[in-house]
Amino acid sequence: MLNSGEIGKQASIDGFAHDHIVVGILMKRYQNVSLVDLPLSPYDIIIARKLESGKEDIIRVQVKTAKTSVSFTGGTRGGVDREYKSDIKTYTQSPETSDCIIGIRPNLDNTFDLFFVPTVLIAYFGTKSKGLGTIEFFKNNFDILENCKNHKYIIDISKKQGII
Repeated sequence: MLNSGEIGKQASIDGFAHDHIVVGILMKRYQNVSLVDLPLSPYDIIIARKLESGKEDIIRVQVKTAKTSVSFTGGTRGGVDREYKSDIKTYTQSPETSDCIIGIRPNLDNTFDLFFVPTVLIAYFGTKSKGLGTIEFFKNNFDILENCKNHKYIIDISKKQGII
């Protein structure tokens, strides 16, 4: 059995690995995808997609490991060493900080499910996380990711699906 220090270390490793796994999955679909190498950034990944109009659309993504729920907060440390020495404080994601949260759920068969949660919905939820069962419609639904900045579309489809 792992002690609390080993659990914290493994959680950190899982977080970094999940960022890379999500980049790989997105890169195969959208090609122009990159991890953000800015430690104070509220998002982990940038997707630069070419639209049919020829314009480029930039989507800012925050990745969260999701075992039973997707967290909408950032700015805190996990694991055994939670002492904070910087001026960064906990925040809740919003369209000002990122466009979409991707909850990555590892499955027992070494596959992964991605839950795409547009940040515009977080204010409607009124919570700091959402259980995966309540957002099942978002699982591996790339249409949600591609339209995450179309707030009217996201709100309408979420109401239709009973998510908000």
